[in-house]
Amino acid sequence: MLKHARAEVALLFGAIFFALNAIPAKLLMASGLSAWRLTELRTTGAFLLILIIVLIKNPKSLRVTKSEIPLLIAFGLVGFAFVNVFYFAAVAKMQIGIALIIEFTAPIWITLWLRFARRKHVSSLMWWGLTTAFAGLVLLSQIWQGLTISGVGLIYAFIDAFSLSIYFLLGENLLEKKPNEVIMVWGLGVSTLFFAIVQPWWNFPFSVFTKQVALEGRYTGHFVIGFLLVLWLISMGTVVPYFLVFRGLHKLSASTASVIGMLEPIFGGIFGWWFLRESLSTVQLIGAAVVLVGIYLADRAKLSATVA
Repeated sequence: MLKHARAEVALLFGAIFFALNAIPAKLLMASGLSAWRLTELRTTGAFLLILIIVLIKNPKSLRVTKSEIPLLIAFGLVGFAFVNVFYFAAVAKMQIGIALIIEFTAPIWITLWLRFARRKHVSSLMWWGLTTAFAGLVLLSQIWQGLTISGVGLIYAFIDAFSLSIYFLLGENLLEKKPNEVIMVWGLGVSTLFFAIVQPWWNFPFSVFTKQVALEGRYTGHFVIGFLLVLWLISMGTVVPYFLVFRGLHKLSASTASVIGMLEPIFGGIFGWWFLRESLSTVQLIGAAVVLVGIYLADRAKLSATVA
């Protein structure tokens, strides 16, 4: 019982740190750093930290076979590079809570893939979840008023959700062969190499480290040096929550873990409201709750299809 409680606490704090990470990310982007450069910075820093940890613990675990390389490359590109860059791009265009809620529709797309691509039997919960989530998204976007949230942000958020779906599917396959830390090293390593090629480091705006970044919302008028925001982004916003989540996943069922994971959009909305004074209308709050219910139902259908 105590082990389960510790795992639940680990997942809870993992969700909190992941959600809180959107604050420094949004501030850095508001100061002029692009979502692509921000992702490059985050994945490279996290890769180096986790690589050092794994090299100290068990360097031999990093060995892979030729047949595993294509899967690891796809996992790194889609699961780390695309998930991060489109999440940051979405956060830059809309409220943190909305971006996270749309990102977390991933179980819906996974369930649909299991049903129509893998031809697996999926319970009727899938249709209830899909219908409920779609109704919630209509309320969230308030489309009858001409779409009250950024259309570009919505596109980024849905691409992020599709990328996260692939991340889960590929990650599930890889976890059967490799430890969590090793998968993280390879995934972040591929992402790091990708960004180093498409946007070389010699063009990186290193001035962000010494720049006085203006705070927003509740703390408007105050400034913080960019280096501290970057340090948080890499350590407390990436490495620490990843290890917390993986620790929790080892001890809990997928069902329990997924429910606790759904707290991340809720915390994201709370932090966005508290720090940045982001707010949702009553209709949007109802829509957010409805979407979360739809995601929960779809996730239950996904689990039943996976077990079957």
